[in-house]
Amino acid sequence: MSAVSLVALVFIAAAIDARSASRALDSQVSGRALALSRAVWMDHGTLHLEPLSEDDLVSASAVTAVLRRDGTGPVGVRWARPSALSALPLAGELDALWKSTVREQGPVLATAAGADGRRLRWAAAPVWDTDYIGAVVLTAVEMAPSEQQHEELVRSLVAGCAVLVLVSAGAGHWLSGRSMRPALRALDQQERFLTEAAHELRTPLATLRLTLEGGMTSAPGAASASADAVRLVDHLARLVAGLLSRARVQAGSARVELTPLRLDQLVEQVVNELPHSEADMTVQTEPTVVLGDPDLLTQAVRNLVENALRHGAPADGPPLVDVHVADGRISVRDHGPGIAAADREKVFGDRVTGGRDGRDGVGVGLAIVRWVADLHGGTARAVRAPGGGALVELALPPHTPS
Repeated sequence: MSAVSLVALVFIAAAIDARSASRALDSQVSGRALALSRAVWMDHGTLHLEPLSEDDLVSASAVTAVLRRDGTGPVGVRWARPSALSALPLAGELDALWKSTVREQGPVLATAAGADGRRLRWAAAPVWDTDYIGAVVLTAVEMAPSEQQHEELVRSLVAGCAVLVLVSAGAGHWLSGRSMRPALRALDQQERFLTEAAHELRTPLATLRLTLEGGMTSAPGAASASADAVRLVDHLARLVAGLLSRARVQAGSARVELTPLRLDQLVEQVVNELPHSEADMTVQTEPTVVLGDPDLLTQAVRNLVENALRHGAPADGPPLVDVHVADGRISVRDHGPGIAAADREKVFGDRVTGGRDGRDGVGVGLAIVRWVADLHGGTARAVRAPGGGALVELALPPHTPS
């Protein structure tokens, strides 16, 4: 809309300038013609041109001539400046100017090309002899300078308009980009959340269905199936809570509150809450205090341990997991196939699959661990454990009470 307005303003300004220039030109040439017609006088048919030789307007006029018609004969040039002879229009134009002046009984204006091809603006003013027009004074100015000035103004307006349109378009694009960025970011976060939720919920829901179907077909196994179903539902609830917590923090609707806490005690509590009856798990902790968000750190530790339980089984036995906490560092080691060197950084990305020798991927579990580490000013890394398996470490800055 602004571009259209600018173009309209250019057209309006150009039209106003053209009209103003035309009026100024007409006023100039008609004023000279009237002044010269008053300087020339007639006395009973005798035309007195002596004042023209002394009038300053004659020298200032581009073209000056006096027309006279004797009786019913053709209009003739009675007097003209030498420089005006080549600029006078053809006989037909002269006759038309004479007739218009006689008909209007006053000054008339016309545009006509001279014999030399120049476009001139003509003014004709009558010279009265008592009660009739006995002669006509012609003056003219060249139109080219005025038209050239108008064209230069139009070019300047067009160039300025083009620059303003480009600037306004660039500014509009920049402003629209800035105004749309939060909405696009929100849509991207929503899409990521839905994708991650769908990815993470797919496997637990399939397992829950199989568990419930097994309990329905086998009465003796109903109690075990119900227990497994409750465990899976708890896992799903924790998973959804973690995804929501991450989405809220990333969207800015929730703040991360860092408070001093005992990391060793938090890890022990998480490990005790996780079902691992079939796993061989060793936990070694040393008292360590960090600044952290208890809920986010609980989620990160749970993801670390669950990841190790899921992938930490050797080929011929139950999962073997070692957890060690000291100096703000949580190390979780499994005895599974390990993580390929090329995938040790990739496993911290969202929805990574195939990270462990072609087995099921790690989803967003380790991605959330890396995200929590970044929020706390810490690091998360995966290395090959001595003797085989994977060692995933979450390191947080230790807190020393003041």
